[in-house]
Amino acid sequence: MASTDTSPAWPAHGYETRPWRQRQRGGTREDRMLREVTVALPPRVAERGLVLDGTLTADLESATLEITALDRDGEGLAALGVLLLRTESVASSRIELVEAGLDDYARALHGVRSNPSATSMVAATAALDELVGDVRPGGRITLEAVVAAHDRLMADDPVEGRYSGLLRPVQNWIGGSDHSPRDALFVPPPPELVGGYLRDLLAFANRDDLPALVQAALAHAQFESVHPFTDGNGRIGRALVNLVLRRRGTTTRVVVPLASSLVAHRERYFATLDAYRRGEVRPLLSSFAAAARIAAAESRRSAVRLAAIPGEWRDAVGPVRRGSAAAALLDALPAVPIVSSDDVEGLTGAPRSSVFAAIARLHEAGVLRPLTDRRRNQLWGAAAILDELDDLGRRIAAASA
Repeated sequence: MASTDTSPAWPAHGYETRPWRQRQRGGTREDRMLREVTVALPPRVAERGLVLDGTLTADLESATLEITALDRDGEGLAALGVLLLRTESVASSRIELVEAGLDDYARALHGVRSNPSATSMVAATAALDELVGDVRPGGRITLEAVVAAHDRLMADDPVEGRYSGLLRPVQNWIGGSDHSPRDALFVPPPPELVGGYLRDLLAFANRDDLPALVQAALAHAQFESVHPFTDGNGRIGRALVNLVLRRRGTTTRVVVPLASSLVAHRERYFATLDAYRRGEVRPLLSSFAAAARIAAAESRRSAVRLAAIPGEWRDAVGPVRRGSAAAALLDALPAVPIVSSDDVEGLTGAPRSSVFAAIARLHEAGVLRPLTDRRRNQLWGAAAILDELDDLGRRIAAASA
């Protein structure tokens, strides 16, 4: 539905003042003496309609076409699926100021002791993989799936792990003091309303009468306003974007790394969520259209690059015997770019001596680089693919400037 209006209509959040008392004593005297808090009451959206102007509609349609073109392009997608899933999870974690280098992330991915940020990024990858993998075009997004993904994300968190997989039983807030919602930037709905809001949101996310990218952006913004968990809301909420795109059939094979674009301007991203809460959805929708277009275009570039890498490897390694461990490993690396010697043994079916010889040959040729310095069960990365992972994130960020 479109018109010549320039301001898409969407209701602003309501607000209500409620009694407040600290559950655990702490903070300043002002924290301890706070007796009331103003909570946000987002609009119910399950059946909400939206009128878009022609310019914004065309912009969103163009971005959606970029996404579907990426998903249709079979070239390089075997590796691209892995690449995009990890790129999106890492970027989404960085929006929350969770930072780790690629090698730390790779080590944590294989259970090697690493820094907490890398471990958190791996958990975000697993949660996104589980959430998106559970839905099919035309299927349903369920509360159980969202809660299970949160459990996967937060189960090992030393502070918030006790709330993993649970809708929050307490009042939370964003910004301000750590001990009370004094001077908070935003206070979500009270905990007793969370279940109802989340069911309403999922009813919205399961509709088929809205443009898919519009639906994904609005569902994400509404999720962030409801803030249904004690922690991990941003990462689950951004995963919801790709979940909606998958359910609507806009994607069938890839995860679009929208977060890589959004993280390039963290404050601008949060400003669009603030605008959404005022009933101003154009900044949010425009931002998502731009992020989708950039992420899809740069991902297509990566697909072309990834398709060329196996040929470059074979040139670097030289002739390999068909059926050998080296040949089998070269075939496997595009889809499994981080491996241990045990992994290689399983992937190739070759004896240990052949496995070590194949790894040594690919290392000497520059195909593999070591990611750990241990003697036993060394971890190896396909250098060109890991470099492309880093480069994709940088290109998306640069194009989003």
